[in-house]
Amino acid sequence: MDLRHIWFIALKDLRRFTTDRLALFFFVLFPFMFIVLFNFLLSGTGGRDERLHLSLVTREAPGGLSYQIIEALETKDDSQLQPGQPKIIWLKDYDAAWQRVADEKLGGFISFPADFTQSVLMGYGTQLEVVVDAGAAETRAALDGLARTIAAEVTARQVTDSAIIALLIEQQLQSTGRVGDIGPAIERLFAGQATPAAPKALVEFKVEHVGDIKAMNPSNYVIPGYLVMFVFFAAALGAETIVRERQNNTLERLLASSVSRNSVLGGIFLGTAFKGLVQIIIFWTVGVLAFKIDLGLAPVAVIILSILMVLMSAAFSVMLATLARSQRAAGSIAVLVSLLLAPLGGSWWPLFITPRWMQSLAKLTPHGWANTGFNRLMVFGGDFASVVPELLALAVFAIGFAIVAMLRFRTKAV
Repeated sequence: MDLRHIWFIALKDLRRFTTDRLALFFFVLFPFMFIVLFNFLLSGTGGRDERLHLSLVTREAPGGLSYQIIEALETKDDSQLQPGQPKIIWLKDYDAAWQRVADEKLGGFISFPADFTQSVLMGYGTQLEVVVDAGAAETRAALDGLARTIAAEVTARQVTDSAIIALLIEQQLQSTGRVGDIGPAIERLFAGQATPAAPKALVEFKVEHVGDIKAMNPSNYVIPGYLVMFVFFAAALGAETIVRERQNNTLERLLASSVSRNSVLGGIFLGTAFKGLVQIIIFWTVGVLAFKIDLGLAPVAVIILSILMVLMSAAFSVMLATLARSQRAAGSIAVLVSLLLAPLGGSWWPLFITPRWMQSLAKLTPHGWANTGFNRLMVFGGDFASVVPELLALAVFAIGFAIVAMLRFRTKAV
């Protein structure tokens, strides 16, 4: 293998690409028309605070323990809620709340029974009622979680209060030799007031309001998606050129001029990779300068992921050229595969908004791994280690395509 021959063949392919105005428009400028369109359509995504509203109801008489619990949980100031934190609403009428669920106007609610306070204080045990609409799966999961949390907190508080009462009795016995009137202390305890043996709160917290929720920059997932699509598309269509050179005996003439088979193969692969590198340089430069995209915490990982995408696409291009028997077949297969893998792999829409089955199906495509990696880095704030599986997957795809290409590469038309 002669590196000089590989270099010249690669430069020849790159020069042909850069001097073809139609190719430059289609694979460099054309994608940005889609990017501008989808940035406009998706602007403001993530700017609305679409939080869950969880409702609580009590059937107790006023003054019961459930009133204290709901009073503590009820959201009194929406501005103090963190992004994604549910809003707790106190509904006063059980029957009205139940009817709203039946009419599908309310997702569901948690109800405290009429004997809640008595059952808790006497240690009988009690049950919270969760009423949900059959179609409100997300609300049901949230209400179930909230009900379990309330039950765990009440149980823990009951154990603590019982221990404190025992301590009060023991202190009375040690100091006076008899059990005095500890009723006032117990009343203060259940009223949530502090006693010498029972501090009001062992752990306190406060919520600090940082600012309003900001809309997500759609370019952070639109640009990587179209980068993956068009880098692969351009490389795949390059297979048509390779088949044409094989059919017009250009590759045979290279062999006749003392260029080895491996040098021809390496030059074609490198030339295709060069075109991909030109594309990603333009994509990321325009993305950062014009669309203000954020490369995340690990820009190096974004660059490595882009380069692996280029190498995988170049290997696929050469492999496709070895499998296609005619120029027309190579072009048709390239278009078909590119347009099939792009939506499946999340280039047309973010994978994280698709159903679980589609996310699983995307793992069968290199596009799915690449887009998942870009989203993890640029949307969800992942670090380098978080995209190691995606990097390895793209490397495996590239090696697999390259092995097939090396085994089947031929310079003579059949």
